[in-house]
Amino acid sequence: VQLQASGGGLVQTGGSLRLSCAVSGRTSSSYVVGWFRQGPGKEREFVAAIRWSGGTTQHTNSVKGRFTISRDNAKNAVYLQMNSLKPEDTAVYYCASNYGLIMSDFGNRNRYTYWGQGTLVTVSS
Repeated sequence: VQLQASGGGLVQTGGSLRLSCAVSGRTSSSYVVGWFRQGPGKEREFVAAIRWSGGTTQHTNSVKGRFTISRDNAKNAVYLQMNSLKPEDTAVYYCASNYGLIMSDFGNRNRYTYWGQGTLVTVSS
């Protein structure tokens, strides 16, 4: 499995960006793709995750109502639509994946085996 994140950039406060994660390799009904981010001087934190089959999603509280994770199985891609961006959203965003995660594991970065390179999102005030 290989993951390729893209779509980062510089945006003003209140703006929007859509990140993409291209997935290559085997997927299955138990496959889960997550987005994590790491801000300057901070630990990598969970943002959102989606199950490949059925589309079950989970978002961390700080992005609920602003960010939406989605997937396009035909294109083998997962997206993170980010609206109403704030300076505190500035970070390198990573997509990650694994098989067989249960929902209680979605937010645990140690449960993800495959990681893409990051894409930088900078929100200016």
